[in-house]
Amino acid sequence: MSDSLQDWFKREIVVHEGALIRYIRSVWLQLSEVEDIRQEAYIRVYEAAALGRPCAPKSFLFTVVRNIMADRIRRRRIVCIEATDDLDSLNVLIDEHSPEHCVGVREEFLRLAAAFEALPSECRDVVWLRKVERLTQKDVSSRLDVPQRTIEKRLARGIRLLAKAVFGEVSGHEVVQGKVSEDCKERAHG
Repeated sequence: MSDSLQDWFKREIVVHEGALIRYIRSVWLQLSEVEDIRQEAYIRVYEAAALGRPCAPKSFLFTVVRNIMADRIRRRRIVCIEATDDLDSLNVLIDEHSPEHCVGVREEFLRLAAAFEALPSECRDVVWLRKVERLTQKDVSSRLDVPQRTIEKRLARGIRLLAKAVFGEVSGHEVVQGKVSEDCKERAHG
């Protein structure tokens, strides 16, 4: 390892660690993977810098992190055939679901609906337009007269809150900081 490469790495990359961790936590739902993503990014940046130093190190670092997250999402979409020993078990008719299964699905749906209703209105509007009406970020931005970057942040926050509520980390009426908005309190009690 070259001392000059190490010095460059500390000076140009490691100084952004706080912002990098905050960024990853803000967009990646699996918080247990944040450190792994950071470490993988550091390795990729270091190896690339050994071949040639990027002219915009901070931008390069954040681009590498986005690529790592995209790779992880793509890998999760791949289904391993070996994991499904009995492919016939996948051919289940809707009619074959037990009443217990139907109740469970209904409860999940109601939990999602409650979580959606409990979202701050600005997040709820963006999530609805992007995920239900399938509008582009640009179209949502022009419809709500809000900058695209704000749309992106509200969508990420809304999805993060929904995921936490649905998967049991917080109730549908809590926000990330653990505070309940007055609007949510009224809906919960009204």
